[in-house]
Amino acid sequence: MYTFLPLLSHVANQVATLPPMKLLDSDDAVVPRCLPRESRRLPALPVLACAAALLATGMDAHAADAGRLAELINAYRQAPGRCAGKPRAAAGPLVPDSALERMRLASGSDLQQAFRQAGYQASLAEAIVVTGPRSDTAAMAAISDQYCGSLAKQEFTRVGVSRNGDTWQVILAKPLLAPDLGDPDAAGRKILTLVNAARARQRSCGGKHFPPAPALAWNAALARAAQAHSADMARHNYFRHSDRNGAQAGDRASRSGYAWRQVGENIAAGQGSAEDAVSGWLASPGHCANIMNREFREMGAWFVIEPRSDLQIYWTQVFGTPR
Repeated sequence: MYTFLPLLSHVANQVATLPPMKLLDSDDAVVPRCLPRESRRLPALPVLACAAALLATGMDAHAADAGRLAELINAYRQAPGRCAGKPRAAAGPLVPDSALERMRLASGSDLQQAFRQAGYQASLAEAIVVTGPRSDTAAMAAISDQYCGSLAKQEFTRVGVSRNGDTWQVILAKPLLAPDLGDPDAAGRKILTLVNAARARQRSCGGKHFPPAPALAWNAALARAAQAHSADMARHNYFRHSDRNGAQAGDRASRSGYAWRQVGENIAAGQGSAEDAVSGWLASPGHCANIMNREFREMGAWFVIEPRSDLQIYWTQVFGTPR
């Protein structure tokens, strides 16, 4: 395992409506058979073509296995449990990152050097490599048994998983924040655009199917509620839906002048862009369900930066259905 430097991330969701593991045995991987026993008698070209097909099929299968392992890691992070005999708090979902997936680390290689060569800027990263597991579930059992502390770190916001044979590589990272994230209002409207693009297509959120949903409209009152909560979390260095006085999303929406029948809220911290915030929410079943909820008609969103806080940047997205 490799590691360097520190910073932080988290995600949570809320909706309100008015009245220890061990290594598992696994089945052998299914390998497609396209060469008959008499293959030595076949012309060279068909044999080579079949070998290429086998290689491509194997690569596709490995990529699918790696994708499933990333999903298992997110499911592990989102459920509280125990790690090394101590209680383990839930952590926010990780955004799959193709740049991290493409990195290849040799045994004993320098992780920082690999990041520099890839041009990837991160304030925190760790890499886990295990050899032997033959399936994504067996790999998850091995990794969570040996590296539960790394998997559960709240700082991480991105993950890259790759598989080469029976060797699995997991890279966890927290990218650097951009020096200027722009205007919070513009970022909030960017979230609206991304959310409407997600709602325009059917989607599975944690195994639950959602059909396409109507586009949401921007609402200034909900944006003010989002701004107030992001500012309060940043100023007072906490991350949760209830504020220091116990007020919830519905209370904040009402204070902002929004008369609601249903209200929902997604929050995130540590993500360096609107795209990362939305990607993290879509990777989490509860947040994804909020985004795909056909009952919601409007939304507002905002971020606030406080460099002295633990998580530095705080995002709030508020959904509403007016009365």
